Amino acid sequence: MKNAALTVLILLTMTSVVATTGCLDVADDRAELDRHIGKAKAGDASITVEDGLANVRSFAPGNVVLWAQAPTLSIELEPADTTAWEIRVENTLSDLQLTATSPNELETTVQTSTGEFPTERIFRLENLTPGESYTLTLAPPDAGDLSPWHFSVFADIQDHIYEVQDIYDRMGSDPELRFCLISGDLTEQGTPEELERFERELKELPIPCFATLGNHELGYSESEFRERFGRGNFSFTFRGARFTLLDSASATLAPLVYDWLEGWLDAGADGLHAVFMHIPPLDPVGQRNGAFASRAEANKLTNRLADHDVDLAVYGHVHSFYEYSHTGVPALITGGGGAIPERFDDIGRHYVKVEANPATGAFSTEVVRIP
Repeated sequence: MKNAALTVLILLTMTSVVATTGCLDVADDRAELDRHIGKAKAGDASITVEDGLANVRSFAPGNVVLWAQAPTLSIELEPADTTAWEIRVENTLSDLQLTATSPNELETTVQTSTGEFPTERIFRLENLTPGESYTLTLAPPDAGDLSPWHFSVFADIQDHIYEVQDIYDRMGSDPELRFCLISGDLTEQGTPEELERFERELKELPIPCFATLGNHELGYSESEFRERFGRGNFSFTFRGARFTLLDSASATLAPLVYDWLEGWLDAGADGLHAVFMHIPPLDPVGQRNGAFASRAEANKLTNRLADHDVDLAVYGHVHSFYEYSHTGVPALITGGGGAIPERFDDIGRHYVKVEANPATGAFSTEVVRIP
């Protein structure tokens, strides 16, 4: 009997370890996919988007389509023998501009036009020299402006994918907003049809939205989000502030992500830095399963954010609004995109409007409720 009991105990322990390891492996597999975002080749022609901040949706000699995950981009283009290229950038700022430089400072003609949607820009490059490499810098005129400015953030659309337009209408009517961030649960199951509908609604906005994924995007496929939109873990700077988005959809961060995060935290330590992810490390109430699977990992992450002077941490997953702090870092949960709300909290659907003020080194927030 003792041997039988011991065998059962060993099997249960092994099952638990395999399950836990599998979960971590899944998160790590997704992080590995991030390595390949922003790169493409066609014959001798190639393109590389620095830090993978745009997904290469199509690439052929003379034609590129990108989905941007940041307001500014730096791109290395090897045009091979094709001397005229069209670069179409989706999900970008309406005033985005492109400059092209080469090691030999060869003159290049750039023509700019607006695409079918407000957040689509088309650049036509002519007179490229065969065999040269070109650095393309895409940025709006105010990229270096350090005066106060605004962005918005929300999460947890889920089954409201077909009714989310009222939130977009409210955001679109606010001329102060430069862009939007979405910290996960864009859809109910992450199916191709749902993600296509999410994108279609998003394109009606006059501002771009940069997103990471939530646990609901894992319902259909581990890779569907990345194949359409790009990285789940990325970091960029704009107007004196750093923005870091992380894939916590499995209630953990992959070990590889901690390596990237260390560099991003170091880079943002001397200025404004906001970090966004879906599942929060720690639940502000503590009575639900709305946090990381491991309390030890949650403490590790929150301490790391505090040690690097992160100015704001923003999460989703809990379908309400909470304003709190962990290890001294101001934190928000904004899960008002339309998923079933917390009962009796009188919060309802909402997004958060954030002012970034590089001069004072602070973010200030305002909850915008949707009737």
